[in-house]
Amino acid sequence: MSLKVILLLASAAGLAGVAIGYFLRLIISLGKKGSMELEIKQMMLEAKEDAKKITAEAEKKATETMQEIRKEIKEKEEKTKQTENRLIKKEDLLDKRQVDIDSEVENIKTKIIEIKEIRERADKLELERKESLEKITQLTEEEAKQELFTLIEQKFEDDILSRIRKIETSGTERLENKAKNILSTSIQRLASSVASDIMSTSVTIPNDEIKGKIIGKEGRNIKAFERVTGVEVIVDDTPGAITISSFDPVRRQVAKMALEELIKDGRIQPVKIEKIVEKAQLDINKIIKEKGEQAAYECGIFNLDPRVMAILGRLHFRTSYGQNVLQHSIEMAHIAGMIAEELGANVSTAKAGALLHDIGKSVDHEVAGTHVEIGRRILQKFGTNEEIIKAMQAHHEEYPYETIESIIVQTADSISGARPGARRDSIENYLKRLEDLEAIANSFKGVEKSYALQAGREIRIFVTPEQVTDLEAKTMAHEIAVKIENDLKYPGEIKVNVIREMRAVEVAR
Repeated sequence: MSLKVILLLASAAGLAGVAIGYFLRLIISLGKKGSMELEIKQMMLEAKEDAKKITAEAEKKATETMQEIRKEIKEKEEKTKQTENRLIKKEDLLDKRQVDIDSEVENIKTKIIEIKEIRERADKLELERKESLEKITQLTEEEAKQELFTLIEQKFEDDILSRIRKIETSGTERLENKAKNILSTSIQRLASSVASDIMSTSVTIPNDEIKGKIIGKEGRNIKAFERVTGVEVIVDDTPGAITISSFDPVRRQVAKMALEELIKDGRIQPVKIEKIVEKAQLDINKIIKEKGEQAAYECGIFNLDPRVMAILGRLHFRTSYGQNVLQHSIEMAHIAGMIAEELGANVSTAKAGALLHDIGKSVDHEVAGTHVEIGRRILQKFGTNEEIIKAMQAHHEEYPYETIESIIVQTADSISGARPGARRDSIENYLKRLEDLEAIANSFKGVEKSYALQAGREIRIFVTPEQVTDLEAKTMAHEIAVKIENDLKYPGEIKVNVIREMRAVEVAR
C-alpha cells in the first residue's frame, strides 16, 4: 500500500515537474519572442530612418546634378549661339569682300583698257613727233643718232683733255710720291740675302724641260699648285732650279716636299697635285712632332705632354726677327739652366720655362691674343706645372716676376736675342705686315683661306661658293681693299684677288 502511494506520489511529482518545466519554458519563450519583436521593430524604424536619409540625399544629388546639367546645356547653347553669330558675321564679311574684289577686278579691267589706249596715243604722238623732227631737221633717225654721238665724243674729249691738263699742273707731287713708293717696294723685295733666304726656297730640277710640265697647259698645273699650297712658284731662266716664295715657312716646306715628289713621280696634273700636297702636309706634321720631341730631349725635359711637344715643334718653321724660334728656345733653355744652377734655383723649371716661353708664337696667327697669353692658355690646357707657367709668362713683363726662375727666363731671353747677328728687326716687321694682311682677309664672312704673295703686293682670297655669290665676291674684293688701306701701312699697291670656285663631284660606278 505504501509502495503504491509512493509511486503515485512520485508520478504526481514527475507530472507536476513536467508541467512546471513546460510552463517555465513557455514563459521564457514568450519573453524572448517579445524581445525579438522589439528588436525587429527597432531595426525597422532605423531602416526607415536610413531610407529617408538616403532618399533625401539622393533627391538632393539629383537636384544638384540636374542644375549642373541645365547649366552646362545653357552654356553650350550660349557658345553655339556665339559661334553661329560669328559665322554669320564672317559670311557677311566674305560677301562684302567678294563684292569689293569683284569691284576691284572691274576697275582693273577698266584701267587696263585705259592704259592700252594711253599707250596707243603715246606711240602715235611719238611717231608724229619723230616725223616732225625729221621734217624740221631734215635728218633721218640714223643721221640724228650719228650727230648726237659726235657731239658726245667731242664733249668727253674736252673733258679728258681738261683732266689731263689738271693732272699735269697739280698732280706732279702725287706722281713723285707714286714713283717713290714703287722704288721702295723694289728695294724692299731685293733688300738683302737674309730676307731672300727666309722668304724663298729653291728646288733643284733634273732638267729645264720639267719646267714646262710644272707650268702645264695654259698654266693650269702651276695655278693648281699655288692654289693648294698658298705659295708663289717662280719659274724663270735660272738653270736647274725653281723658286718657291712665301713668308710662311711651313707653307714653303710643304710646297717644296710636294714639288720634289711631283718631279720624282713625273705625272704632274691638278688631281695628282692635290693628293701629293695632302701627303706632304701629313709628312710635315710628322716632322713637327719629331722636332718638338728632339728639342725636349736635347734640353733634358722629359715630363711634357706629347701635345705640348707637338705644338713646340711648329716653332722649327717660325722665325722671330730673323732668328729661328725653336733654336732660340733651345739656346735659352741651356743658358737658363746654367744660370739657375749658379743661383741655386730649380734647374728643370727654369729650362722648361725657357724652352716653352715662345710656344704661343706657333699659333699666334690663328688665335687672338699676345703670344705670351696664348702660350699660358696652351700650357694650362694640357696640365703643365704651374711653376713652369710662372717662369715663362714674365719674359716680356706682361706678368710680374713671381719666382726666381721667371727672372732667369727673362734674362736668358735677353742674352739669346741681344747677341750680335741674332736678329733682324725689319724682317719681323715685314712678316707681321703679311700676317696682318691675311688676318684682314680672313675676318670677312665666307672666306675659306687667304694667301699673301709677291712680297705682300698681292693677296689671293678663296671663298666658299655656297656662302658668297659672284656679285658678293666683287663687293668683298672692294671692301677688303678699303680695309687694307685703312688698317695697314705699306709701300706701293696691294692687288686683292677674290677667287670663287664651284666644284660638283659625283662618282660613276
